[in-house]
Amino acid sequence: MSRLPSLSVTLAAALLSACSMIPRYERPAAPVPDAFPGAGQTSQATPADAIAWRDYFADPQLRDVIALALANNRDLRVAGLNIERARAQYRIQRADLFPAVSADGSEVAQRLPGALSTTGEPTVVRQYSATIGFSAYELDFFGRIRSLNAEALERYLGTEEARRSAQISLVAEVANTWLLLGFDRERLALARNTYETRQKSHDLTRRSFEAGAVSALDLNQSQTLLQTARADVAQFSAFVAQDANLLALLVGAPVPDALQPARLPDGVSAVAELPAGVPSDVLTRRPDILQAERALRAANASIGAARAAFFPSISLTAEAGTASTTLDGLFESESGTWRFMPQIRIPIFEAGRLRTSLDVAEIQRDINVAQYERAIQAAFREVADALAERATLVERLDARQKQVEATRAGFGLSEARYKSGVDSHLGLLDAQRSLYAAEQALIAERLVDATNRVTLYRTLGGGWR
Repeated sequence: MSRLPSLSVTLAAALLSACSMIPRYERPAAPVPDAFPGAGQTSQATPADAIAWRDYFADPQLRDVIALALANNRDLRVAGLNIERARAQYRIQRADLFPAVSADGSEVAQRLPGALSTTGEPTVVRQYSATIGFSAYELDFFGRIRSLNAEALERYLGTEEARRSAQISLVAEVANTWLLLGFDRERLALARNTYETRQKSHDLTRRSFEAGAVSALDLNQSQTLLQTARADVAQFSAFVAQDANLLALLVGAPVPDALQPARLPDGVSAVAELPAGVPSDVLTRRPDILQAERALRAANASIGAARAAFFPSISLTAEAGTASTTLDGLFESESGTWRFMPQIRIPIFEAGRLRTSLDVAEIQRDINVAQYERAIQAAFREVADALAERATLVERLDARQKQVEATRAGFGLSEARYKSGVDSHLGLLDAQRSLYAAEQALIAERLVDATNRVTLYRTLGGGWR
């Protein structure tokens, strides 16, 4: 037993002197320009990835729905459980750095026939033992176990980044679905109002037809517009129900009516503006990019384990305790026993297995480099596309608004001309159709404006906290 302290000191010294075969890690240069096209000068305001989602989204109803989703969404719950699993796996791998000490007690009983007994009589020989020690503990001189531990750590940290990425995606998806629900409800309200207006106009046209004031063509055209609005009411009603179902699925629980939008909110009041002009290096802070980098670091660490396999491995088995032929004898002063078995394994011929294993590790590292660079390029394009759309939205919204105003004024003039007998009924119906289409286009453009802000939140790695 007295040898155990000195043995522990020896093991500690061996661990401290161990070396690492892991290649030096260098983050690959981002294969994208330093700035996004058309982003302008870099703003000194807080970048999007540092803004908490509660500060980013301004609408209180939307914030409450997002909070409900973060508490109940099953996909996000699975992502959290994946972190717990990866943490447990990392702890299992880390345990290999330390000897597994165990205590054992045993009894060996053997019957010897008379022919083999010294007395000529059958006899039973018993041996009792009680020991404490460790078995096949590998001294990590060349860092193989530490390389595997580093790999497990990077994969565990990668799952944390995956969870953050999942949360950002969930927040963006909930926001987009919530906005879509408001969009379809506003379209439904417009379609219903249009249907009611066209119903009144159709009734007036029918009475005029019965009085011989208008032709059957005018009546049929009025009926066509009426049924078009009726079909839109039915279609938009289905869209609203589907949007509500999707929102409930994303939230993971029924969404109270008080938290559902009655119409599409204005973009500025529903979703806060982003800081203008952000550098492209913000992409390296996106959780999905960090996850890809963690995978690259893990592949880099696995090279260290593959390299260490070329070198000798030393393992120790040691135990100390007592042994006796009788159970009472285990506690006698002369019953002490110990065993110490160092073992060294030197690879001589592996038929190319070790070299191939190292090649596989290095190729996997190169694959992860390409995947990391591809992830940055894809993220850069997402942000660049969103910024390109953002640059034209102000003009598009203004144009749509002025189109509605002009079309509404034209409809008023056409109606007045028709009532005075100057214009035909066909011109009035065409003005009605144009006004309805312009109003629908304006609502759609407002949805694009709102969802574009959500897209920028997601693509810039908006604050996940």
